[in-house]
Amino acid sequence: SDEALKPTKALTVLVWEWPSKQVPDFSGDICREQYGIAGCRLSTERRLLSQADVVVFLHTKLPRGRDKLPRDKPHGQGWVWVSLESPTNTRELAEWNQTFNWVMTYRRDSDIFMPYGKLVPNQSATVSIPTKTNLVSWVISNYHRTQKRAEIYNNLSRYLHVNIYGKAVNKPLCKDCLLPTTSKSKFYLAFENSIHRDYITEKLWRNSLLAGTVPVVLGPPRANYEQFIPADSFIHVDDFGSPEELATFLKTMNSSRYRQFFTWQKSYSVKLYADWKERICTICAMYPRLPQGCLYPDLQSWFNT
Repeated sequence: SDEALKPTKALTVLVWEWPSKQVPDFSGDICREQYGIAGCRLSTERRLLSQADVVVFLHTKLPRGRDKLPRDKPHGQGWVWVSLESPTNTRELAEWNQTFNWVMTYRRDSDIFMPYGKLVPNQSATVSIPTKTNLVSWVISNYHRTQKRAEIYNNLSRYLHVNIYGKAVNKPLCKDCLLPTTSKSKFYLAFENSIHRDYITEKLWRNSLLAGTVPVVLGPPRANYEQFIPADSFIHVDDFGSPEELATFLKTMNSSRYRQFFTWQKSYSVKLYADWKERICTICAMYPRLPQGCLYPDLQSWFNT
């Protein structure tokens, strides 16, 4: 029928405030051209509010108070709450109860799941281990003595030397220097700033796996990591009774045991999700499967469980 030949109307996705200072140029079909996602029109023009199918609100860009957001929401329009931070670093959630239809976070049970990275099957993958010149490195931008990661680092560094970089120690690495630096270490401390289910960030995906080093992780339990990456691709601090045991394990590992940690490279490559355009375009790909007509009654308790 003629009806079936009509193209489905493109979805208009309005981003209330773009996450970064540089707002991209949205002319052209960027979701299709850059990510192969068709029928998706992005905008930051608030005058399009009445026509938007979806409005995206980043938690870090939300104004103080619900009354600062549009009063009248057009029928059928969906509002998305976006947060890539952990609950520890996400404040003032209660005032946003009964406001949003969908959530987009790093949590696997989100309406729109947006991980920091993932392993994708790669038929032509080969194992490639960069040359190593030191044992362990760590890049840290915010250091707080009260954090679990600070405590573990302090104890571990009594037994082995950690090459440490980042703003916290006045040794910042430029964007293009990060991977060449961490790749020289046999192990990388992929220590999360707070411990929550599914909160596994670029510290694992980019700084460790993509760099070609073995992650020593601190974060959710091992079983949670294994939902994202193979069990033999990482070392979990919880696997050891003490920091001394962990240090001994790292220092005495022979090369054949070390190589086993790279078995994943035979089948997979790392895909990072670091571009906000791609994240927002993903909403269009997910849209047909999103539940209609519901609001999150208690965003705070959802995010904190």
